[in-house]
Amino acid sequence: MRVPSVGVLSLQGDFARHRASLEALGARVVRVSLPGHLEGLDALVLPGGESTTMLRLLELTGLRAPLETFARCRPVLGTCAGVILLGRDSGELPAPPLGVLDIAVERNAYGRQVDSFSTPVETAVAPGFHGVFIRAPRIRRVGPGVEVVARRAADGEPVGVRAGRAVGLCFHPELTPDLGFHRWFLAEVAGLALPGAPPRAAAGMWPGDARAGLDGEPAAAGSRGAR
Repeated sequence: MRVPSVGVLSLQGDFARHRASLEALGARVVRVSLPGHLEGLDALVLPGGESTTMLRLLELTGLRAPLETFARCRPVLGTCAGVILLGRDSGELPAPPLGVLDIAVERNAYGRQVDSFSTPVETAVAPGFHGVFIRAPRIRRVGPGVEVVARRAADGEPVGVRAGRAVGLCFHPELTPDLGFHRWFLAEVAGLALPGAPPRAAAGMWPGDARAGLDGEPAAAGSRGAR
């Protein structure tokens, strides 16, 4: 069986946690920081972090155009800041988002990092999943052709969407030991075979650790920044 090759945008953000989850499922993970790193990839993950910083670095590295081309024709998963990059309308940013998903996204809509939380998510993708929300965005509009794949159990608010092979999540699936969303993205969305993947388990943070920083260290109280 050919081992799938999955890229993780590694300009800034919590790419290391995504790498751990993807490798636990048997994928070969490539850190993407230059245009050439996209060559030969079966799928790509855009992690959480600072959306404004990511957009500036995409321009500086020359990744903007090739990344947009990749995201429009190949499987891509965006989480937290990643869904901001994939959206069509994400408010005031230093450069337009990629516009792959016809959604409007409000950045930092749940408050600052000290307001981070975990909560049950209603989804057929990974039943019983708890989403970790850290300075998370909100999906304010879902356009035609975009499917809602996850909602907050508390109020039914959409927190996960899909259009074709593009997926956007407002939360951090990589910060829990539940591999359900990564498995679904690779197997069902990207159509990749996963060699010997374990059942929904990975080295990661438990939902109760949502206030920790993106690198796994405790977050400084009052830290903030546009996602």
